[in-house]
Amino acid sequence: MRVDRNKAAIARARSCKSAAELIEASGLVQATFNRAMRGVDVKPATLGKIARALGVDVLDILEDEEKEAE
Repeated sequence: MRVDRNKAAIARARSCKSAAELIEASGLVQATFNRAMRGVDVKPATLGKIARALGVDVLDILEDEEKEAE
């Protein structure tokens, strides 16, 4: 599973959270958060923690499957 960087950036802007605030709210370590934001495959739980910290549904920041196949 991958975070769609553009969708996550929009959600972060809407939530008015800095990266540091989002890391703290998600409970992730910075390295894991950074990997997710770079578009590296992450565990479903990691994606869920980021979505919860942003106040959005997981599907709102999940990369489209069509992109993953490329």
